[in-house]
Formats: sequence, C-alpha cells, structure tokens
Amino acid sequence: MNGLHALDAYLAGLLAKLDAPQRRLLARTIAVELRRRQAARIAAQRNPDGSAYAPRKPQLRHKRGGIRRAMFSRLRMARYLKAQADPNTAVVTFAGTAQRIATVHHFGLRDRVNKNGLMAQYPARELLGLDAADIDAVTEMVVRHVL
Repeated sequence: MNGLHALDAYLAGLLAKLDAPQRRLLARTIAVELRRRQAARIAAQRNPDGSAYAPRKPQLRHKRGGIRRAMFSRLRMARYLKAQADPNTAVVTFAGTAQRIATVHHFGLRDRVNKNGLMAQYPARELLGLDAADIDAVTEMVVRHVL
C-alpha cells in the first residue's frame, strides 16, 4: 500500500492543474485500462502479487474428454466487471450478482455450491488488486495526459 500512497501524493499536484471535465476524462481512461488489465490477470489466473490462484477442487461429475472451463470466465466480461469514473475517482468493481460471487472468492469465504447445495469453503483468490505494473501504467497515463 505504500506504493499506492506515494502515487497518490505524487499525482495530487499534477491533477490539481486540471479542471473537472479533464479529470473525469482521465479517470475514465484510467478505469477502462485498469479493467482491461484486471480482466487479463483474472484470465491468466494470477493474484496481484504474481502467484497462481489456488487450483479448483476435482469435480465429481466430469465426463471423460469434457470441456474444461477456466475459472471466472464470465466474471471478467465487461457486463460484470465495471469501470466507473467521476472527476475525483476511478473505480473498477463487480456489478450485480457477480459482486457476491467475486467477494466470496476474493476473500475466501463460505458459500453454497449451488442453490440447494452444501456449504463450501472457497480458497482466497484475489480478483482485483494493483501490482507494480498497474501503478506504473496509471502514472504513465496521468503524466501523458497532463503534459
């Protein structure tokens, strides 16, 4: 988190020079880029620190030769992974029912496997987060926009 606070302090002076419509435009471009980067990281099944997600548990009803889907293939769609912006904030969040599913997996909580199923403890898989490359990309976008 120290890198995020340092970024905030550095960029605060640059952003003070912009008026509200320019800040909103910048925040929108940052939010869209972060959404793209988060979706790519989820597709690669990596935590923000670079470690791999905990593997799925073996499924009881997998047929031989069946199609195996990657985890969170629908959660990373733009329909569920939303980029929101206003003059002061850029936010990437999950929307609707996807938010509950993402929260369970992000924090490793207990939840029902299906509507009438048993409760299961899910391992923590960090879906959203910033790594050093994301912070560098945001810094680059702000500097490019201001200058």
